[in-house]
Formats: sequence, structure tokens, C-alpha cells
Amino acid sequence: MGFPGTWMTESESVIYRVVPKCACSTIGQIMFYSDHGTFFDGDIHDAQSGMHKWAFEHSQPVIERTVRDHSSYAFTCVRNPYTRVLSSFFDKICGIQRNGKRYRGNLVPLLIQKYGIEVGGPEGKEEFDQIRSFRRFLLFVRDTIRFRKPMDPDIHWSAVSGHVSTYVMNGGTYDHIFWTEKFNDGMQTVLDNIETPHKVSLTDIPRFNESEGHGPKRAHPVEDYFDDLSMHLMYEIYKSDFDLFRYDFENPGNKMPIGEIDLHEVHAKLGG
Repeated sequence: MGFPGTWMTESESVIYRVVPKCACSTIGQIMFYSDHGTFFDGDIHDAQSGMHKWAFEHSQPVIERTVRDHSSYAFTCVRNPYTRVLSSFFDKICGIQRNGKRYRGNLVPLLIQKYGIEVGGPEGKEEFDQIRSFRRFLLFVRDTIRFRKPMDPDIHWSAVSGHVSTYVMNGGTYDHIFWTEKFNDGMQTVLDNIETPHKVSLTDIPRFNESEGHGPKRAHPVEDYFDDLSMHLMYEIYKSDFDLFRYDFENPGNKMPIGEIDLHEVHAKLGG
């Protein structure tokens, strides 16, 4: 199976397990900058050179060797399940994507037909009942994850622990896992532990939010989207994310972690 979703600097200073919707665009650009002294011109996910990615055949043996030898500092970044799934809804379901089309072609028409959701019209700009549509989307998310119907789960809303686990199950070890919500602290820890060709000053790094502006703005506080049933579904889908990464299941309005991540526990529970 290898190490899907893994990126590494060409200098092999650091290796990163990408988790969608968890600051991955900013992290990728920091890695690119640390090697080249300049940011990639465009969405870092589109970069075909300047960085090792598991998706590139020529990168796979280099990444595999680095992971097996644990010769590079390895990290990943996680996010609160409540805000992550909401972000997926507004970006991927309600939003128009970079190519000017709807995400995954027929996905949105399927959701409108089968789950009765609204997305704010053809451009995603019209008023609609965000709370009702989001809760219906959450039912769809549960169906994809629990029953793989009407399709397999998408990487943007499948559990963070699932993404994080592939690296461990195939023999990798994380040196650090940090929270999107405490991004500067977490990323600084990574930078403090590696030698890079170009020095990175986090205070000078812009945020590369590639999903920004794709869809309508969230009209309500996070907690308004989650009633008792929605919270039940969230726990069913994301229990391991809440538990392992210490997020507050009881209070959807609290996006901050409520404890420290235990790397030993993560490796033990996700290592199969």
C-alpha cells in the first residue's frame, strides 16, 4: 500500500502526511519555501516538481526509504471534526471549484435528489437554509463512511484518524502531530527540529487557504448546525478523531483541544 498522501521536501529535511482540510496548502507551501526560498506559484497540490509526493512514481522509493529508516522528521496536522466537516460542506458541496465546475461532477445533483439538500443555487450565492442542508449532508457523510453508499467516502470528510493511520500501519512513525487550531505553535515545533536550506519565519508566511471563497459564507455559529441527532452522527463517524486528538465532543462551539495528544497512544491505536 505504501504511503499515500505523503509529501517530503527534496532536501529530505521533513516528511508530512497530508490531511485534507487541515491547513495542508499552507504546510505544503512552507515545505516548498524551506527548500527553494520561494513559494510555489499556484495551488501546491498542483505542483509537479520541487517536492517529493507519493503520487509521483519517482518519489516513491525515496519516500519509502526515508520512512523505513526514519531519517527525516515526520509530522502531520489535525483539525476539530465539527469545523472540518462544516468546511467540507461549504467548500466542496456548496462551492464552485477552481476549474469553474461543481466538485466531483454529479455529486451535488445526487445530493439534491437523494437527500434534498440545497446549495445556494447554480453559483452557490443564493440564500438557503444552511442548517437544514448541512444536517442532511451529514446523513450522507455517515452513509458513505458506514455503508459506502451511495459512494465511497471522500478524502475531505473521511476521518482524520483514517488518513493519519495509513502512515503508521505501513511502518511510519510520527515525531509530531499538532492542531490546526494552534498552527503557529505546532509548525514552529517542526521547524525547530529540522535543518532547512532556507530559513522560515512563520510570522511572515501568508495563509494559503485554497478553498477560501469557493462557497457561501457560514451564516451561523458552529454549534447552531449541530443538534442532538447531528452530534450523535458526529460521534458515530468521528469518535476516534475526538478521542485521539483530544477534541471536545460535548461542545461543538469549542474548536480548541481539551488535552494533549499522546503519540504513543496514536501509534498503538492506529498501527493495526
